[in-house]
Amino acid sequence: MNILNYPWIDAAVLLPLLGALLTLGIRDRQRCAAWTLSVTVAAFGCALLAWLAEDLAYDSPWSIRVQGKPIFFLDSLNAPLVVAVALLHALTVLTTAKNRLPNLPFTLVLVGDAIRLAIFASNGRSILVLMLVLGIIPPLLEMLRRKQSPRLHLLHMGVFLAMLLAGYALTDPNATADRTAEMTFGNTPGAICLTIAILLRSGTFPMHLWLTDLFARNSFGSALLVATPLTGVYAAIRLLLPIAPNWLLSAIGGLSLLTAAYAAGMTLVQRDARRWFVFLFLSNASLVLVGLELHTTLSVSAATTLWGVVVLTLGGLGVILRAMEARVGRLPLTRYHGLYDHSPSLAVAFLLAGLGSVGFPGTIGFIASEMLFDGVVTYNLLLGMGVVLVSALNSIAIVRVYFLIFTGTKHPSSVSLAITPQERVAVLTLAGMILGGGFLPQAGIQSHFEATRALLKERATRFPEESAELNESGHTHPPHSHHSDAANPTHADDDDDDSDD
Repeated sequence: MNILNYPWIDAAVLLPLLGALLTLGIRDRQRCAAWTLSVTVAAFGCALLAWLAEDLAYDSPWSIRVQGKPIFFLDSLNAPLVVAVALLHALTVLTTAKNRLPNLPFTLVLVGDAIRLAIFASNGRSILVLMLVLGIIPPLLEMLRRKQSPRLHLLHMGVFLAMLLAGYALTDPNATADRTAEMTFGNTPGAICLTIAILLRSGTFPMHLWLTDLFARNSFGSALLVATPLTGVYAAIRLLLPIAPNWLLSAIGGLSLLTAAYAAGMTLVQRDARRWFVFLFLSNASLVLVGLELHTTLSVSAATTLWGVVVLTLGGLGVILRAMEARVGRLPLTRYHGLYDHSPSLAVAFLLAGLGSVGFPGTIGFIASEMLFDGVVTYNLLLGMGVVLVSALNSIAIVRVYFLIFTGTKHPSSVSLAITPQERVAVLTLAGMILGGGFLPQAGIQSHFEATRALLKERATRFPEESAELNESGHTHPPHSHHSDAANPTHADDDDDDSDD
């Protein structure tokens, strides 16, 4: 039997659950960390094999099924995201310093790993909603474990839970073109509830306070794993995009751009590195929603591409910032720290990940940022100018914090602050993916282009007025591998420049 016929995605989800059960009986923190690392690396390997099996159209007969239907599945949209999320968990555990082992709840990390992989691999609305509900539990348990007040988190997650379940109950996913008028009216209350839930889960202004509270009260590593995968965006694609009327998507796009601009401005005035990271993450994550809610082939392709960029670059940036905190404690941004001489590799990785997140040429974010700007400015010039302003502010914030942390003075230390072998592995992995995705972007763009076409075709069955636009955009080919064409899929056929409008 071909190795790719095994249910690798099921194994990727179940392995962390099994590992979490076994860690309950391990008292020694170093042994627990080693076991957790082994499990997360194994889950990453299974996710990678599952992606390869999906790419070659293998279907395992041994998958977990309910009523004959597999509960987990991969397609061109979620397969790379599942791999990225699994990798982020492995790198976070790998780079945990010895002095931070008591702070990271390894059992909850493994449970969260399983839940997040299940969210992205969910086959159907019911499984996805169930996993989103379960995803609330691990960060709440960690707050209680650390004897922190969960009041603000409970308030926000309570609203999220109520709106998510109400939206799930009030929407009809089976409506088709012959029931368009009935579906549009009938689904509107449910779509509004789902919108509130998704905006809250994505940290959209003014519903972002739970994220800053999460990073303040939980360990940096576990908070990073909760926020960075952008599960709210995945819920928007699977639950909301197929049924939401245009005016609702436009409202989401406007609020997301407002959040991106607000968070970008906040990055310039933060006095603590961890809070700075939260607002930088919010700004970039909101740009993903901006592109998604324009629902054109180019903008959605850009949004899904940028999504993977955010997970890798900002996830990597968080891992590096966490490694610096393990050396000197919380990093205030009111003075220079001069840590470059002690950890030059981490300094370079910090700058590379940060610039990759804002689309610096040659990095994985360059093509995604160019596509997003092209898609947004075609839709609305003012929105395009807003996206450029946000990217500029984020770039300034990244360079400013780099200088504050790594330059400006000499940091005296009686112990070595050099990069560890584990951190070197993580840095080289991130650098390879950030630069490799920048110089060889074609495979990723092709995958996201195909996923976008499938998403918009599904939406067109409910909104027939959009089917003509989608048919026209069918003549638009995904971009070629070199940067000038990859930055704009529509350049593949100049006669069809307006097909994605």
